[in-house]
Amino acid sequence: MSHTLGARQVQKQKTRQSLLDAALGLLEEQSLSSLGLREVTRAVGVAPTAFYRHFHSTADLGVALVEEALGSLHPMIAGTVSASGDSGERIDRAVSLIARHVREHPAHIRFIARERNGGVQKVRAAIAEQMARFTAEVRTELAGQPESVGWSDDDLLMLAGLYVDQMLMTAGAFLEAAPGELDQVAREATRRMRLISIGRRHWLG
Repeated sequence: MSHTLGARQVQKQKTRQSLLDAALGLLEEQSLSSLGLREVTRAVGVAPTAFYRHFHSTADLGVALVEEALGSLHPMIAGTVSASGDSGERIDRAVSLIARHVREHPAHIRFIARERNGGVQKVRAAIAEQMARFTAEVRTELAGQPESVGWSDDDLLMLAGLYVDQMLMTAGAFLEAAPGELDQVAREATRRMRLISIGRRHWLG
């Protein structure tokens, strides 16, 4: 009996992931607000009623895609701030990591970029919540650095928000760039983040 239940659970998880993958593929060319669940189930080859065993609505599916796209990035983003080396080395490492993530997960980045200001409020809220978590985590890492002595919590949160916003902008720029433009995107992103870093050093001066 337990083996049967385990097999069913595995199949259920497999179907759920197939629905997510199919939706992500369909969202390459459209927004979530225009996506119909029948499109998704047709792409997977299951009945529309099967959709509701996994998600209450396409909005709930979108929230799951947000978690899939951003949930695993928390250690990476916090790590780029806490990594050893001077600020220049940390910035170079951050830009390199962002470029690699965009190469490996372009559909996820495109989905987040489109839906951050899209028409599905529940998904916008999920993205905003993830971004707030990123900002809070970066603030915690920044607070432990010698350069942050004397900074208020509000100022650290503002600084963390600048870094996180720039990381997201950089991901979007890498996504839209032609192959021959990638080096220029990296240079521009590095310059922008170094400018933030310079401002940090002089903020309390």
